[in-house]
Amino acid sequence: MPYQKNEDLPESVKNHLPQHAQDIYREAFNHAQEEYKDRDKREDPDESLEEISHRVAWSAVKQKYVKDEDGKWRAK
Repeated sequence: MPYQKNEDLPESVKNHLPQHAQDIYREAFNHAQEEYKDRDKREDPDESLEEISHRVAWSAVKQKYVKDEDGKWRAK
């Protein structure tokens, strides 16, 4: 299910990522929901759309952000 706003994101995202990283996560998640809703487009058709979308979203965040030695996410 797509996220309409950052407040709708999972606690693990809202409580740990900076606002801009949350924006990236939400946009990537929502895009993946649309892109992979058709099982034929998935590498593993048995993987749930939810799992794929979260994986894609975290990957997008990690392109711009990194977790520092204190466990805080910061821009690269």
